[in-house]
Amino acid sequence: MAVCGLMLALSVVFMVLGSVIETSTLFLLAAASFFTGIVIREFGLGMGAAFWIAAVLLGLLLAPNKFYVITFAAMGFYIEAAEFIHRKLGTIANLKNRSAVFWVLKYIVFNILYIPAVFGFRELLFGRSISGGFLAVVIVAGQAGLFIYDRAYEYAQRQIWSRMRKHLMN
Repeated sequence: MAVCGLMLALSVVFMVLGSVIETSTLFLLAAASFFTGIVIREFGLGMGAAFWIAAVLLGLLLAPNKFYVITFAAMGFYIEAAEFIHRKLGTIANLKNRSAVFWVLKYIVFNILYIPAVFGFRELLFGRSISGGFLAVVIVAGQAGLFIYDRAYEYAQRQIWSRMRKHLMN
């Protein structure tokens, strides 16, 4: 419980810092969302969902930029969905090419969140009207961004959390 509280506090601090340090906003929001994955892996999907909801609610109360909280919410939801998919695929006995299926499903989840956001918030995201070609570039760049985000999440889980876990969980 104490570890989850500490991670929740850090998650909200990172969201708030994302509003203050504008040049590192995506990095800080990604780092904040990684705590959701840590809670899921340590305490299960239910506790991870509760953690994510608590982080979003606290972020809405405390963070000055609510748009960043929505971005954090999408990142945390993606992690929750990816961890859920990973656990479900692990229960399927005769699944061939499990890794490819996992990546395809993760990209589907991401695009269900990302593409409507790009089209729905076009004026808010870009501040002006943009061409269809530029919109296509933004969508492709988002796919590359997901790959980087996902790799960073796995690195944080394997390298950073595995080292910190020894000290916090004893």
